Amino acid sequence: MKYLITGAAGFIGAFTARALLQQGHTVVGVDNLNDYYDVSLKHGRLQWLQAFEAFEFQPLELSDRAAVEALFAQHQFDRVVHLAAQAGVRYSITNPHAYVDSNLVGFVNILEACRHQQTPHLVFASSSSVYGLNDRIPYQTDDRVDHPVSLYAATKKSNELMAHTYAHLYGLPVTGLRFFTVYGPWGRPDMAYFSFTRKILAGEPIDVFNHGKMQRDFTFVDDIVEGVCRVAENIPAGQPDWTTSAGDASRSSAPYKIYNIGNHNSVELGTFIETIEQVLGKSAIKNYVEMQPGDVLATYADVDDLMNDVGFAPNTTLAEGIEVFARWYRDYYKV
Repeated sequence: MKYLITGAAGFIGAFTARALLQQGHTVVGVDNLNDYYDVSLKHGRLQWLQAFEAFEFQPLELSDRAAVEALFAQHQFDRVVHLAAQAGVRYSITNPHAYVDSNLVGFVNILEACRHQQTPHLVFASSSSVYGLNDRIPYQTDDRVDHPVSLYAATKKSNELMAHTYAHLYGLPVTGLRFFTVYGPWGRPDMAYFSFTRKILAGEPIDVFNHGKMQRDFTFVDDIVEGVCRVAENIPAGQPDWTTSAGDASRSSAPYKIYNIGNHNSVELGTFIETIEQVLGKSAIKNYVEMQPGDVLATYADVDDLMNDVGFAPNTTLAEGIEVFARWYRDYYKV
């Protein structure tokens, strides 16, 4: 099949594109290559994708409607996996317009293009951040997600609503994936595991938010990609007898589905830091601080739907995943 991967130079996008290419698919990748973090990482990811003859890359700004329309006029896609987004909870507090342009305007352009081309299946990235002030653990896809605590989370919730609208109005099959704290080699430098590793190896102090009393469902990138690829093949069908009062909020009478994709194992921040210390063989200098605006105390994914529908649940242990990341980090940065 021919896949479009948006955000193909990004962390999850590049790994997803590579997996699909290895499976024999054709992949068109687009990315705006912005400088939110070190652009050399994005170019490095693209280099290993461009080794595949079946990969084509186009630099593209998704908020440019004419450019998106031209892309879809040039290609007939069997699947669209929309992973491009302005990421980061804290960055959204100081740079809100970047999130509106990328996560809202860009997404409606993708939806419109898929509608007009009658794309068989659109898979898009949502986030565990949509759960916001929800305090029922583990997070389940039928929980209410009406109280986000960051603009980033609000844009991802908006994406889910926009996607459902297109599924309902136009019969566009759409699946949203709520990612839970993805980590691994070639990852994003703004993520905690990345900055902790850099600072510990450099002998610099690390900030431990909420005095370490936070929990995250850390999910290794290979597990995420396996889930994305399986979900892309599993086109949702509407449930004619579904109702808002009795139905599962992650489904609909329209061809629409939402999944959690996490390691279904929440780890306390202190334990997370200890794992990194053990893998690196070096202790961290810890600076305990208060929780930052936009953060939540805990994330924890219920992935029963993912397992039931596509036969998969992430299972890489934190120690295994951090070991792989640390080896890559030492090699890439020559530490």
